[in-house]
Amino acid sequence: MDTQQNTALTRALAEVPGPLPTSGVIHITLAHTDRFTVVGNHLAQHPDLSCTAVGIAVRIQSLPQGAKVGVKALAAHCKEGEKRIAAALRELEAHGYLRRVRDRLPSGRIITRTVFCNRPTALLHPRRPAEAPPQPAKPEPAPTPVPAPMQQPAPGPAPAPMQEPAPAQEPAPVPVCIPMAAPPAPEVPVAPPAPSAPLFVPRVPPPTAPKAPRRPLPQPSELTPELDRAATAFLSDLHRHAPQFTLSEDDVRRLVPGVAAWLERAARPDAIRRALTDDPPHPLKHPAKLLTYRLTELLPPAPPGVDALTALDRHRPRFTVTPFQTCEDCDRAFRSPAPGHCRDCRETRAAYAQAAA
Repeated sequence: MDTQQNTALTRALAEVPGPLPTSGVIHITLAHTDRFTVVGNHLAQHPDLSCTAVGIAVRIQSLPQGAKVGVKALAAHCKEGEKRIAAALRELEAHGYLRRVRDRLPSGRIITRTVFCNRPTALLHPRRPAEAPPQPAKPEPAPTPVPAPMQQPAPGPAPAPMQEPAPAQEPAPVPVCIPMAAPPAPEVPVAPPAPSAPLFVPRVPPPTAPKAPRRPLPQPSELTPELDRAATAFLSDLHRHAPQFTLSEDDVRRLVPGVAAWLERAARPDAIRRALTDDPPHPLKHPAKLLTYRLTELLPPAPPGVDALTALDRHRPRFTVTPFQTCEDCDRAFRSPAPGHCRDCRETRAAYAQAAA
């Protein structure tokens, strides 16, 4: 019979966007609908936590409120022993994911609470509370119309008796309400809005941020021929003690002043070798760059001069030490400013002299 193929896996691989990598892991991401826990990459890829600590943290994060997360409670459900679980909890506590706090109940009893935070870095930079949305400006009330004063018609002459009626006069004007313009409001200077504090302060500067200039390689006060030969021999012989630090001739000539500065400050060659080659990164791609960095950053201080040592000796407390002497009778060692006899021999001699008297 032919080998059965997993058609579901084949279909899932066909739905992965982009070309599949030729090496490494291939992720098939299926959305969870229930029973899932969100874990941040800061925990899943923590550079300083062990895999046991990461797994214990994920398990604690998936448990409900009030669940037991002690060493014995976790050991009852995990394959790791109590010692490994206790060490993992100490790691989480050292990196801020776990806290054990003492609390006093209203009854007076003191208990220990275990607090787990899924994002401890967010506690260092808390977000500001959300501001209330701005209220829309209320429309200003329309100006109240002020009626214009009514004009009274001027009194005409009294009509004469038994006289023909006068011609029709124009009707009296009708009063009209003319709205008066409101006086302009005085301009109030408005202060510019204060810049709001950033909600999140990044700890890592962006790639476009200007980088601080590198410190130059240390230089000796005078590169004498003896210092030059000693530094050249030291760098040329470095690969025998650490094979990954194989340098080219140009690298040796460029690093000679830095090593000469160390030798000028009375540093021993074995101490320089340990400081430059101990605990290198793996793999080491640029040994000359690492040596340049360590020669610059780990430069020891200059040895104190004669004047500094004299001042140190002047302020150093003086102690008078009584020297040892050897007893002339019993050869016993005793402390005394002058040679002679020990206390027991002196007492014996005094007793003999008193008895003879």
